[in-house]
Amino acid sequence: MIKNTIKMRSAFSMITAFFVILIMASVTVFIMNLSGKMIQETGAQYRKEQAILYAKSYTELAIMAATARNCITTITANVDGNAVQVRQGQGYRIIVNIQYVGNDNGCPNTFGGAITTNNSKGTIVLIDAYVHYRDPEHPNAIAGLPWANDSGITYHRRSLQRL
Repeated sequence: MIKNTIKMRSAFSMITAFFVILIMASVTVFIMNLSGKMIQETGAQYRKEQAILYAKSYTELAIMAATARNCITTITANVDGNAVQVRQGQGYRIIVNIQYVGNDNGCPNTFGGAITTNNSKGTIVLIDAYVHYRDPEHPNAIAGLPWANDSGITYHRRSLQRL
């Protein structure tokens, strides 16, 4: 009778140990899944903040170009990689469009001609900065599709500056 009780206790201990290991494994899987999502979200937040900073920087570059009176209307750049690497999600594609309203600085009115400012006291510059980037793990980035097929994520900043 005593031998039967000892065998039942060891079998019960083995079943308990199995369930404890199973619970610990499921908690570990949950924690790993959660940490992976947090890393992915942090990466996306970092890339968005970088896009915002690049848009600010290239807006200031456009203002400098406008004050230099060289009548530039478009600035295009690939940052952190060449064109192929940027299409694959390893960098940023930046396009800045500059439109001049007024003709006081010698540049032609590129706003569409709807506003005539023959005796203006200054030129107003409308600057649109577009920063395009892709998630490197997205299938379109892996395939390296052209921007016309999938623009990825775009951050747009518009500013109005009086020169």
